[in-house]
Amino acid sequence: MKKTWYAILAVVLLVLSAGFIATVGDTYTVSLDISRIDSGFRDYVVTLEKGDEILNIEDVQILDGVLRVKLRSVSRGKDYLSVTGPEDVLYYDGYYVHRFGIITKNTFLGDMTGGTVIPLSIAVYLSAILCSVILRYRRNMKTTIFRYSNIRDLSWIIYLVPLLITQIFFLMSRNGILQAVRGTMSAASVLSFFAMPAAFVVFVFVTISNIQLMRREGRNWRNMLGCILGILVCFGTLFPHLLGEYLQHSTIIDVHNEKGLANHIDIFVENSILTVVTYLEAVLLGTIILSVKAARSVPSFDRDCIVILGSQIKEDGTLTNLLKGRVDRALEFARMQKEASGRDLIFVPSGGRGPDEVISEAEAMKNYLAGSGIPEDMILVEDRSVNTYENMRNSAALIRERLPGSDPRIAFSTTNYHVFRAGILAEQQGIHAEGIGSATKSYFWINAFIREFIATLYSERKWHLLITGIMVLSVLAMTCLIYLSNVL
Repeated sequence: MKKTWYAILAVVLLVLSAGFIATVGDTYTVSLDISRIDSGFRDYVVTLEKGDEILNIEDVQILDGVLRVKLRSVSRGKDYLSVTGPEDVLYYDGYYVHRFGIITKNTFLGDMTGGTVIPLSIAVYLSAILCSVILRYRRNMKTTIFRYSNIRDLSWIIYLVPLLITQIFFLMSRNGILQAVRGTMSAASVLSFFAMPAAFVVFVFVTISNIQLMRREGRNWRNMLGCILGILVCFGTLFPHLLGEYLQHSTIIDVHNEKGLANHIDIFVENSILTVVTYLEAVLLGTIILSVKAARSVPSFDRDCIVILGSQIKEDGTLTNLLKGRVDRALEFARMQKEASGRDLIFVPSGGRGPDEVISEAEAMKNYLAGSGIPEDMILVEDRSVNTYENMRNSAALIRERLPGSDPRIAFSTTNYHVFRAGILAEQQGIHAEGIGSATKSYFWINAFIREFIATLYSERKWHLLITGIMVLSVLAMTCLIYLSNVL
């Protein structure tokens, strides 16, 4: 669905909802349970403070222990309905009559006849967006997994599904604009509440993993990314709840007045934080899911060559365990393809020489490949690149020189957590390659996936800033509606 269709659907639903409410909203039926009161019909007095000036009592009846008072709008304004029983006032509440005769209860945007159409329209709109995103995600995944837009779409699916469920769950209990707005704002709070146990478990798990990582790989801020992110997620999830609880018992600002400005500022701050944190959790989960999916994939057995992405080598020019794992994984794939289709592979070790390396990473991998029985004419050395982007670009250029006039089918081998981002960097250059990942130590890959998440956020930072900005503005708009409804 194109962006213009989202706007058109929103306008159509808005017009239909407004038309329906305008048609049926000039009446309102008050239902009062009197089943526990032993009294006759004549013992109840139903009155309006302003008589028939604003509202008209069209009908009063008792049926199955329920007193029903049907009101009809007369003119614009506000009036109060009271129901007095044999001993005391049973009911007293205010009603607004709007310009078009629509009656709302208690607040300017409160409960109204036909108001269920509002949350229903929201649910329909969210369903349409969700279906559109799912279809686009499935279509793009069939083309290639290596796109940041796939994370974006999967994150929206993860975010929208519980939001839609929340809307449907509360559908029948919200009959007005104010109730629908409150329900939409509270959805993030509900999601964060259920996410808290999972966030805490993940935080503990990641912390244990990071402690192992620092013991074995050294103490630096990169090896603490898991702990840092876990703390931020837990803090972001708990902080709004703790803030609300603190303000309820504090005298710094008065949040106890439901119609006060301070209370609504508190509502805005809490819901903005929860909404943004929930969205970022969805992006994190989407990144992990696709990264794991990419890491576990195996290229089709029709490849012409396989690029091996370089990394740091040892002081003596031999391979580190991490780089050896990448080369071994490429050799394993070559054997798998040979057995499955009989096709041989050209190996393309890729990596330049760092300032503290005796030879280039590509040369070190070539020596290892030759020692594993790979003929030299089946090894194409790319020794100029200094990062993954250049690995892909320079290797693809060498492959096209080696196989001119053809569209070479390329695979690449890297560490499991790096497959997804490496594939994206290739895809961004128009290089259609399939990746295979080598295993790494369990205490390392958790932190590595978090680094991939940070890289994902940074790579699409403008998009994510735009989305979170829109979310915060939406929360602000809904908070303003609540405030205006309470003060009018």
